[in-house]
Amino acid sequence: MSLRVAVLGAGVMGETLLSAILRSGVPASDVVVSEKRAERADELRAAHGVEVTDTADAVRGADVVLVVVKPQDVPAVLGDVAPVVAPGATVVSLAAGIRIATFEAALPDGVGVVRAMPNTPALVGQGMFGVSPSAAVTADRLEQVVTLLASGGRVAVVPESAQDAVTAVSGSGPAYVFYLAEAMIAAGIDLGLEPDVARTLATQTVLGAAALLAESDDPPEELRRRVTSPNGTTHAAITTFDTEGVRAGLEAGVRAAAARSQELSGA
Repeated sequence: MSLRVAVLGAGVMGETLLSAILRSGVPASDVVVSEKRAERADELRAAHGVEVTDTADAVRGADVVLVVVKPQDVPAVLGDVAPVVAPGATVVSLAAGIRIATFEAALPDGVGVVRAMPNTPALVGQGMFGVSPSAAVTADRLEQVVTLLASGGRVAVVPESAQDAVTAVSGSGPAYVFYLAEAMIAAGIDLGLEPDVARTLATQTVLGAAALLAESDDPPEELRRRVTSPNGTTHAAITTFDTEGVRAGLEAGVRAAAARSQELSGA
């Protein structure tokens, strides 16, 4: 069954999702993009072979509408969407901090809303999306959304009340990993490694550890234990981390991110 998809917003994340959807096998003829800038529209047509038009034309007849705009642009976009969106359509919001109720208040009855929190590894097909459906979203319609987003990574379905936690763990999470990599690289350079060597060592170590964690049935604490020989080098590092409060600081940081997410969403 064909599925017409409208992508509203052609910034970095919008084009990332567009590329992923097309790679998943959805024909370019079934995807329409909304983009106001003529030069950017021409780029998208040339790069992806999709129709690029205004918001109303993109939404008209779409089964799934992906809203990938800045939070401050949502009210204007909803004003364009509401008069033309089909009653059985599903609108997916990737606008950070905007609650489902905001979309429901602006859209006609029968239009389902899914709130989604992506993260930047979607740029390389390894994203994480936490999605929360409104009551109007049927199981079949939610499956459509999950399938589309899964073309850019993995998807977890959570209640909207968990979106602040999703934001704190996976939405902001890549920055925590980059922060760790920064420290590993800096320490390596301080210990005498060339910067490019230190970066390669840290990057591949993060990549390899993440792959091992993803493919293993064991929890991270068990994987860590296997690397940590008593009184060995890893033990010296972990003991120092604990002494310096690294774990406590990370946990506190994630909680702070969740609290800030709640503030920004007006909850």
